[in-house]
Amino acid sequence: MTRSSSDASASDHERRVIRAADARVNGSPYRGRVFRPMLRAQVVTDVVLAVVLGALVLFASARGMDSPLSIVTVVGMTGALALRRLSPGLALTVAWLFAVFEMVTGQVPDLSNVFVAGVLFTTSAYGSRRVRLAGLLSAIVGSVTAALYLGIDDYRNRLTIDTGSSPAQESIQVTFAYFAVVLLLLLLPWLAGLVIRTRRSASMSREAQLLAERDAARADRAVAVEQERVRIARDMHDIVAHSLAVVIAQADGARYALKADPAVADQALGTISTTARRALGDVRELLGALRHEQGIVPTPEIDDIERLVTEMRAVGLDVRVEREGDPSGLPTTTQLAVYRIVQESLTNAYKHGEPGTPVHTTLTYRPDTVEIAVVNRRADDGLRGPGTGHGLVGMRERATMTGGTMTAGVRGDDFAVAVRMPAVPASGQMPRDRITSIQQERTER
Repeated sequence: MTRSSSDASASDHERRVIRAADARVNGSPYRGRVFRPMLRAQVVTDVVLAVVLGALVLFASARGMDSPLSIVTVVGMTGALALRRLSPGLALTVAWLFAVFEMVTGQVPDLSNVFVAGVLFTTSAYGSRRVRLAGLLSAIVGSVTAALYLGIDDYRNRLTIDTGSSPAQESIQVTFAYFAVVLLLLLLPWLAGLVIRTRRSASMSREAQLLAERDAARADRAVAVEQERVRIARDMHDIVAHSLAVVIAQADGARYALKADPAVADQALGTISTTARRALGDVRELLGALRHEQGIVPTPEIDDIERLVTEMRAVGLDVRVEREGDPSGLPTTTQLAVYRIVQESLTNAYKHGEPGTPVHTTLTYRPDTVEIAVVNRRADDGLRGPGTGHGLVGMRERATMTGGTMTAGVRGDDFAVAVRMPAVPASGQMPRDRITSIQQERTER
């Protein structure tokens, strides 16, 4: 129970990681919220770094500031830098507000304007699709605006001095130069953030793919374990049910014949010993499979059906077998399925059929198919109770695993089992949708 709970918790955690990865790949890690989820240490680091850089700008530009309003601009740009990772969209808005304030008040740009590059980097690295697009437009529009602002100021200054050419022509050249420099200053950080975002998204995609592959491998292992468990349970039922039925019948016969005919009793005890030893060998083979060891008993084949029929006749079951075709070319898996189906059918006929009535068994071997039919008279004395239905389940699973079909049910006074399977199994795995409920067969049996 503890292992199941831990596996479920791990699986839930992996699903959350995958959903987070998908969200980040889609570019919206904090959709519907203003602030991104960040650690407190990260927020403190960003604020301290922004404050230190802002203080350095104030110290370096103290003598060159033309008005106290420049301090407001530096503080505003510092605030935008501090918010750049916590809320890229809000940081971009704050940067734009103080840039416009700087131009409206006619200030000379200072080093704090470089902080805008850090803000644009985070818009493409951490922002949503809308914020990322706003950052790209800001880089282009901001470059044009800054170039025009500086170019117009340069034109005004050239009107007061003598120049070799016209002031307008020289200012236009200066404006284009400003535009190129500012565009590089703003666009390159935005592109760098986009590269970081792409690499992070690729890493998260690989992580999600690895988790998905691990889940798929875990599911495959679970299916394989379940199929092996069902196979072992089916084989164990066939071996134990058949062997115990023979042992019980021989033991009852030996008890009654012990005084009247000791030779018969001795023969019955010999049959009990042989059957028990064979069942023990088969069980050891299954246990060896559980331990991943080599089986110690050969797998039953078609030729063993004759021995099976002899055993059932020895316990009083009148088995009449009709064969058609040559089974020598059948693969081992098909031979095992045929043997186990016949074994379970005869065991059910002995346990639930009318005593003293014949059991008709027909085995038809064709080049492409194998057909099995077992018909016996139902007991109507009310003394033999209904079975659990596990034998029918096992036979149906064996037929289905080979790609065949099985029907079992009442036909008048008889109970008939009919199996049709390909000579070469279609698949080694059992399709889940081919196993249907046999509740009606279980109650009727």
